[in-house]
Amino acid sequence: MGISNIYIPQRIRSIMDSLIQAGYEAYAVGGCVRDSLLGQEPQDWDIATSARPQEIKKVFCNYRLIETGLKHGTVTVIFDGEAIEITTYRIDVGYSDKRRPDKIVFTSQIIEDLARRDFTINACAANEQGIVDPFMGIEDIQNRLIRCVGNPRERLKEDALRIMRGIRLASVLDFQVEEDTREAMLESTPLLKNISWERITEELSKTLLGIRVKKVLWEFKEVISFIIPEISIDEVCPQYDIHNSYDIYLHSLKAVDLAKRDKLLRVSLFFHDVAKIACLSQEDNSNYDFRDFAELSVKMTEKILKRMRFPNRDIQEITILIKNYNRKIIPSLKNVRRVVRELGKARFERLLKFKRAHALAEDPSSMVEELRQIDDLKEIYTEIVTKGLCVDLKDLAINGHDLIELGIPQGKGVGRLLKKLLDMVLSGELENTKPVLLEQAKKSLI
Repeated sequence: MGISNIYIPQRIRSIMDSLIQAGYEAYAVGGCVRDSLLGQEPQDWDIATSARPQEIKKVFCNYRLIETGLKHGTVTVIFDGEAIEITTYRIDVGYSDKRRPDKIVFTSQIIEDLARRDFTINACAANEQGIVDPFMGIEDIQNRLIRCVGNPRERLKEDALRIMRGIRLASVLDFQVEEDTREAMLESTPLLKNISWERITEELSKTLLGIRVKKVLWEFKEVISFIIPEISIDEVCPQYDIHNSYDIYLHSLKAVDLAKRDKLLRVSLFFHDVAKIACLSQEDNSNYDFRDFAELSVKMTEKILKRMRFPNRDIQEITILIKNYNRKIIPSLKNVRRVVRELGKARFERLLKFKRAHALAEDPSSMVEELRQIDDLKEIYTEIVTKGLCVDLKDLAINGHDLIELGIPQGKGVGRLLKKLLDMVLSGELENTKPVLLEQAKKSLI
């Protein structure tokens, strides 16, 4: 794997050329190099240079600059409307808070800069002259390995968020964590207490969207139970359910893995059984019950997500999904329209995806009827959308202005009548046409 595998866009080459022509070194570094080597288009490009911050500013004096990262050696250049970070080679000194360096020291050596980075796959630098790879990052990319730069225990001690970042990279890139790095990550798990919930939540959310999510979160289940102790990772805690042959945690991971890569959907599936252990009871030697676990799972999930600093809007959507995933919906046009009216189209679509992933994560041979019903619900919903059938107030053939013109006093009475007309349309009592609805509205004036 050589430089021919690295495509550096013209805008990035132009910035590096400006620095090089001014007498400095300049490289693309980190994740953008890794992604290019993997044949993926990088989302962001970071540039490292031997130029000091004031020298960077001088080279790009004719551009708009953002200097908020100046104390860390970073100058952001606005190039053709894009913000590109340029950072002076540096050495990080001391991590007393287990998260950020106590101070930084500028250096003129790219290798010293790469040595401070988290994983070998992120410790490569590239420009048109070639790739600098002092820690065998290219080999690890070829072997699909996550490996710390240098001593993994020291690297993780510096910044414990690297534990979550390693888990996320393994999930998203479909890489294996190298054994010594894996052991160090597990040993260093208690250091995560020093990391903010916002950072942990961001990494976990991205991990859940990865293509290797099931394997990675099973491999690092001790990390998950540390940050979310409510999650049961007990391998010998089966669900005692004729439909389910997996333990609770593994069942949740399988459901996540089978779902579309949608953050709200996958987070919902991850937490949907969180209360099962708390609700487990044994009536006799063979009968087990998880009575009321669904209701408690909603409450526990809401509490956990608030602690993890999820946005309130996300918490609302996730808990509504968990509350409704076991809901029995009779596959008829009338019933589906009512549920879509209640939940909204986006939520209903996500609920169907939840139900399918959940069913597939159980014993498929016992879920044939459940899957058939989900297919029926999807077919009916597709008909609703394709034909533009009425499911909410905005779909009615009349609106509040029509009722006011009819002589109905403006105010709450208009809203109540519209809702009544909608109910009659959904029940099949009325056709959703303007003449029919206005005629029914006139009757309310009598």
